Amino acid sequence: MVYISDWHEFQEAAEGLYTKSPKTTRYCVKWRAIGGKLVLKITDNTTCIKFKTHSSVFLNRFEALNLSLMQKMQNRRPEPA
Repeated sequence: MVYISDWHEFQEAAEGLYTKSPKTTRYCVKWRAIGGKLVLKITDNTTCIKFKTHSSVFLNRFEALNLSLMQKMQNRRPEPA
């Protein structure tokens, strides 16, 4: 397991991992209320990447990552702005 500390690096790695093996990739979200810690984990049985934060700043980025992964899972393209 590799913890990635930079959000942009994590997002690129997560999307790349899903693109590489969409049938085996799993995405797990954990929230620990006691410590106020959010942990994101993405694995495809051979590679596992994780990101953790205590900051609420990452919630918007977390939502954007979810939207991006869901669009890839549904084979949709982002709507033009």
